[in-house]
Formats: sequence, structure tokens, C-alpha cells
Amino acid sequence: MSSMPSWLQQLLPIVILLGAIALVIASLPKVELGHTEAFKRRRFFNWFPLGMTYAFLYMGRYNVNVATSAMGSRTTNEDFGTIFFWGTIVYGVAFLLNGPLTDKWGGRRTILISAAGSSVCNVLMGAVVYAVLTQDWQPPGGLVATLSVLYATNMYFQSFGAVSIVKVNASWFHVRERGVLGGVFGILISLGVYFAYDWSRFITQSAPTYWVFFIPAVILAAFVVLDFFVIRDTPGQAGHRDFDTADASSGDLGPRLGVFTVLRKMLSNPTIVVILMIEFCSGYMRNAIMQWYPKFAKSTGIGESFVASNWGMLLCVAGITGGMFAGVISDKVFDSRRGPVSAVLYGGMTLGAVTTLFLINHVMLGWTVIFMSLCVIGVHGMLSGTASMDFGGKKNAGVAVGIIDGAVYAGTALQSLLLGKILPSGPAAKDPNNWSNWPIALVPLSVVGLVLATRVWNARPQPKAAPLPTAAPVAPADTSPRTGTGG
Repeated sequence: MSSMPSWLQQLLPIVILLGAIALVIASLPKVELGHTEAFKRRRFFNWFPLGMTYAFLYMGRYNVNVATSAMGSRTTNEDFGTIFFWGTIVYGVAFLLNGPLTDKWGGRRTILISAAGSSVCNVLMGAVVYAVLTQDWQPPGGLVATLSVLYATNMYFQSFGAVSIVKVNASWFHVRERGVLGGVFGILISLGVYFAYDWSRFITQSAPTYWVFFIPAVILAAFVVLDFFVIRDTPGQAGHRDFDTADASSGDLGPRLGVFTVLRKMLSNPTIVVILMIEFCSGYMRNAIMQWYPKFAKSTGIGESFVASNWGMLLCVAGITGGMFAGVISDKVFDSRRGPVSAVLYGGMTLGAVTTLFLINHVMLGWTVIFMSLCVIGVHGMLSGTASMDFGGKKNAGVAVGIIDGAVYAGTALQSLLLGKILPSGPAAKDPNNWSNWPIALVPLSVVGLVLATRVWNARPQPKAAPLPTAAPVAPADTSPRTGTGG
């Protein structure tokens, strides 16, 4: 392995883990819903490029963390907190607009908008960093203000990503298949985190910092082209029959409701309200861990520890493990309920958060926050990636995931602003003891999330009418494939 490139050494455990998961899933009892092999193949070629686009959107989102660290004294921890705060605020608020737009236009069209818009924004951020580092350019209003505006614009386009993937998949997967799909959603998040941290760090170590923006921009542009030709919103647009997915839209034959009507109906649903509060906690916890441990490691000088040096790879492995654990036990143990899985994972997160209080100077801190990441990514996959489909239904999936992910990023914005203010910068950041506020800030939200998750233990979507006993047979409608454009 010594002659193997470092990035390949990091990728190898992920490939092995994915292979093992594929074997486990293949050996599980199948949920028989009448899908043909032809349909399953076409469904794979629909969700896989869609999912990989989402993963690389993460690379074009969290690269700002690595970039601000690589720029040294030009940006501080508080500067990063400010840039990330404005991006997450825009991301969360944008769901109120982009969720309904995705329901109206279809997920295929909006994932193209998302990838293209983020690609352009990453090019612009790269150009600013290039000018600052090579020409000593001073942007109008300062570097932090300029990057905040561009990053916020990037995050507007990024907000279409999760909405699009859930909207498309809601028409292709039955409720009884969506637990494992939620695990796959967690895998995609985890791969995106790996790309964002380890690939981005490899780029900054091998090339000038601005390439950390240019490279994801090129990748996203390539996926725009691929997605245009491959992704379709529904089975019917890909030459297969549409079928009853048995979610909250099942039996709803009326016209699509207006956004405020849907919003009012969803916010009057106690289950949705509790899920929103849980996901607020998830957003806070996820980014309080993922965004700040690398800053802690670099500032305190433990950046060469195994966890810090392989942060993206370990987050990816943890996220894949947590996502698939959550998805499999949701469908196979808890009869496709999402609440029990969330409660189990929040129990693990709370245990980890309490443990961190005593480990600020200990090497086990890194492994503890990796375990907590396993838990929070599993919860996020279950609720944002799966429960949003179940309770919103395929007709209103865009609004549902928009509201839920909006809550995630409200929590993210809170932690970004709070931790950016209370955590040390400059010489003070070199002493781990000065970071004691960080683990203290993790405990309250983990406990609240655990309590809330127990409140939706038995929650299930309620179809408008009794669904069919099984999904209608999904066979090609005729011998000549259709060429629907989606959206």
C-alpha cells in the first residue's frame, strides 16, 4: 500500500465497505411489489447519477471550510463562521421558494438548475480567491463580505439539490422500499462529505487553493450534461408504468394544491412539526461536529492524528454505516417507521455528546465525534431523505423536504453563528482547553432531539384513500420507449 497514492488509500476502505453493504442488501429478504428487472435497472440508472450529482454538490458546498483554513491568516475561524452563517441562512429560507418550484417543475429540471448554478458560483469564488492570493486584490467590502455573498448565492442553488432528489425518487419507490433508500441517501451524503473534506484537502495540498473551487465546478458541469440525458421524473417518462407508492399522496386525484395551502396543512400535522424540530437539532449537531472538528484539529496542532488526517474518509465510512443501519432496521425491524430509528440514533448521539465533555484533551475525542456523525447522518437520511417522501407524498415531496431541510439549516445557521462567536481564534485557539465551549454546546440539542424523536415512535403516513395491495406491475407500457423530457 505504500506505493499507492494517498487519495486511493483513503478511497479503498470506502469501496470495500460499499461492496460489503451491497452484499448484505442483496441477501436480505426482498419486498415484492411487482417490479420487473427492466424497471429496476432503469430505476438504478435514474437515481444513481442523480445521487452522485447530489454528492458532488456537497463538494461544492463544504469546500469553503477547507479553503478558509488553507488561506491561513487571511481568514479566521470567526470569518468562516460568518461566511457559513450567511450561506446557511439563504439555504434554509430558499426552501420556501424552491420546494414549491420543484413540485411545479419536477426534480429533473431543478437538479439541472442546482448543479449549473453551483458550478458557476464555484467558478466565481475560485476567481476571487485567485485574485486575492496571486494579485493581492482587495475585494469591495472585503474578502469575507465578497465570499459571503457568493457563497450565499451558491447555497441558493444548492438548496434545490435535496429537494430534487427526494422529488424524483418519490415517484420511483414504494413506501416499503424507502427505508433502504433512506440509507442510500445517507451514503450519498457521506460520499459528498468525503469529497468535500479529503478531496478538497488533497487539492489544496497539491495545487493552489483556488482549485478547490474550480474542480468541483467542472465536475458539476459534467453532471449537468449527464443528468439532462438520463434522469426522468417518473417511470412513465422513462417508458414504464407509474404505480401507487402508498404515501400521503396515495388516492389524491385532485389538482396540486397551492404552496400556502400545502404549507398550512403540513404545519397543522403534529408529526411534521415534531420532525421539523428534530431536524433543527440534527442540523445543529451535524455541522457543529463536521465543520468545527477540522478547525479544532488544525488550530490545536493535532491535524496529523489519524482521525484528523482522514476526517473525510472516516466521516464517509461512519455515514455509510449509520445510513444503512438506519435504513435496514427501519424497513426490516420497525415496519417502515422512521421514528424508532431516529430515537435509537439520537440516544447514541446524546451518549457521545456527554462523553465529549471529558475528552477535550484526549485522542478519543476524534473517534467520539465520528461515532456521533454516524448517528446524525443516519437520522438525517431517515427524516429528510425518507420521512419527507412519506408524509409529503410524491405530489408534495418538494414542499415537504423543503420545509424539513429548511429546519435543518436553521439549526445549522444557529450553530455557525454561535460557535463562530464562542470558539477561540488566533493564538488562543492553540490550547485545547480554550475549546471547552464546543462540547458544552453539543449536549443540550442532542438531549432535545432524543426527547422529540420518542414523540414520533409510531408515526406513519396516512394515504388519502386505501392504497392498492401492492404496487401495480411495473412493466414497459409498450415495445417502443417513450422520450419524456421530465419536469
